[in-house]
Amino acid sequence: MSTLPSKLFITGTDTDIGKTVVSAMLMAGRGGYYWKPIQSGCRDMTDTTTVQNLTDLAKHRFLPEAYRLTEPLSPHAAAELDGINVDVEAIGIPEFPDGEPLIVEGAGGVMVPLGPGHFMLDLMRILDLPVLVVARSGLGTINHTLLTLSAIRRAGLTIAGVVLNGELNAGNHAAIEVFGNIQVVAEIPPLDDLSPKALTQGYRDFFTV
Repeated sequence: MSTLPSKLFITGTDTDIGKTVVSAMLMAGRGGYYWKPIQSGCRDMTDTTTVQNLTDLAKHRFLPEAYRLTEPLSPHAAAELDGINVDVEAIGIPEFPDGEPLIVEGAGGVMVPLGPGHFMLDLMRILDLPVLVVARSGLGTINHTLLTLSAIRRAGLTIAGVVLNGELNAGNHAAIEVFGNIQVVAEIPPLDDLSPKALTQGYRDFFTV
């Protein structure tokens, strides 16, 4: 049985790092509820819709975004174009049944701006959930991952672990655990099959805690 916390904030070391697939795998494997507080690019497919499609879970398990921004840009830029001020302090987790798992997916990395003086890290601090960091497995990941871990720790948040996405890399895995003083809780290789069944099996196969 997984010992990961039942409620997690999923962040990444960069954009397009695989946070949404990791979120879908956790939802497929554990059930519960999914929430994307701030979504840019709502002209197209949203991450909420993507996770719902990948997992085939009931629509009520996907909580409404606090902010839906039109353009596929950094939240601060998308909000400015929409004439919206993102009030980070006012964002709270929507109601969902007690005792159910919760996956909260951030936008980009921890230092993505949300508006003047506020970053994704500020929202993470307000929500105060254990953080799961998603990173690439390849070249450059050590620096990016250690910087992300450092920022999260300075904010006083609990880190649940690191997930590495991509071709398996034992050296980078070991370096992140040693120099980051953190456990790599999953290594997810490139996946051809993202069906609900495959994601459920992936959760069982790849998550080590």
